[in-house]
Amino acid sequence: MIHRQHPDYIEFPDPELANDHGFLAHGGDLNINTLLSAYQQGIFPWFNDNEPILWWSPSPRMIMPTADMHISRSLRKTLRSGRFQITCGKAFDQVIDSCSQPRHPPQDFPLEEESPQTWITADMKKAYTALHRTGFAQ
Repeated sequence: MIHRQHPDYIEFPDPELANDHGFLAHGGDLNINTLLSAYQQGIFPWFNDNEPILWWSPSPRMIMPTADMHISRSLRKTLRSGRFQITCGKAFDQVIDSCSQPRHPPQDFPLEEESPQTWITADMKKAYTALHRTGFAQ
């Protein structure tokens, strides 16, 4: 369970307490301070509509430091070819709308339901759009 002691301080359980699947906590909200506190601790929300917010911190997690990123010669050549346009922060609303469209799971994915799936609920779209508007989400 997530506890709120101060309006700006969100106390999550220690990520080391997550179960084998990465589940850590439930409850709370998707306010900017909650999301920022979660992400700073390696925790993220993932849940379905009409269910409590579930917080996850699977181990291991990948961190890709962009300052140390090496771009290979072939990738540089592809980028210079003009076949792609790379931008940052130019179409957040369109990207999140597209990513939130339900998709059918792969044939071999063990889901009980056959219906299209998406983890980006209307509440998630609203929360991440708010993060973007304040400069925290790209």
